Amino acid sequence: MKTSSDPRHQLRIKLVQHLFSASFQKKPDAAVEHIWKHLPDIDPLIVKAAPEWPLDKLNPIDLAILRLAAYELTVDKKEPHKVIIDESIELAKHFGGPSSPSFINGALGKLWNHI
Repeated sequence: MKTSSDPRHQLRIKLVQHLFSASFQKKPDAAVEHIWKHLPDIDPLIVKAAPEWPLDKLNPIDLAILRLAAYELTVDKKEPHKVIIDESIELAKHFGGPSSPSFINGALGKLWNHI
């Protein structure tokens, strides 16, 4: 069972924070450049998974979590999809609003079913 001190969990926290910051600056730092360069492929997947929410209307932290998860599911592919989705829900519980965990779960479930 994962704990909050798990190094993979800590890395995901840092990546989400960097993606969140980069979304305001419109420019990634070195920590997330490898993810940012895949946004032209990742963002359309997010739009398909949550069509009722245009990217510019999404909660920025939810968008950062979805971008990291979409990258891990479609590009990185080092973890099983269930682990990535579960970890994303945990990040949403920690950083997002009250509806973030269920939104992230639903969007990633749809995304996974379409890739």
